Amino acid sequence: MLKVKNLCKSYGNFKLDNVSFELPAGYIMGFIGKNGAGKTTTIKSILNFVTPDSGEIEILGKDSRKYETELKKEIGFSLEPISYYEKTKIKNIVNVYKRFFDTFDEKYYKELMARFNVDENKKVCELSAGMKTKLSLALALSHGAKLIILDEPTSGLDPVSRGELCDLFREVVESGDKSILFSTHITSDLDKCADYIIYIHDGRLVLKGTKDEIIDSHRV
Repeated sequence: MLKVKNLCKSYGNFKLDNVSFELPAGYIMGFIGKNGAGKTTTIKSILNFVTPDSGEIEILGKDSRKYETELKKEIGFSLEPISYYEKTKIKNIVNVYKRFFDTFDEKYYKELMARFNVDENKKVCELSAGMKTKLSLALALSHGAKLIILDEPTSGLDPVSRGELCDLFREVVESGDKSILFSTHITSDLDKCADYIIYIHDGRLVLKGTKDEIIDSHRV
């Protein structure tokens, strides 16, 4: 589903240094590391929001830059910080958003909004930080994306909502044709839903593998 090979990107004193990993179809990968470690730079490079200095990125077996327009239709993403027009009603924002995707599933979107208890008649400024996160996730999941990339998706959510979101992630990949990459600081979320874990520190991957392998190899 996703292959990153020898990804490098420099910003002043920071360097993303030869980051490589693969995410198979039907699995969830947790991406951990402290602030400034390189998680967001990696994610933005995958999405081609920043241009890497070197390295290769393949999505669904295709070069992510060469086939960017085609592949973007197969990607659902939510990045921090989440920004929408604050004085606009949610339903008006969604009416614009769904025009970009022929595969937008109105029924599934409504189900997610009801599940998240988000009222689309409200203005964005009336939503809490957690509700904005839920709105962003509903949009990311509503057009049948094969690869879902989420930057701190559980940020601002209470423990119950985080648990429900982890359950939803498992449901999304259950069919075997979708995968999720999400960054987080909350290790309990990894325990609930991650199949693979990658850990980045100062721009370098220092740990990667299945969750069970990592737990077994570090158990005292």
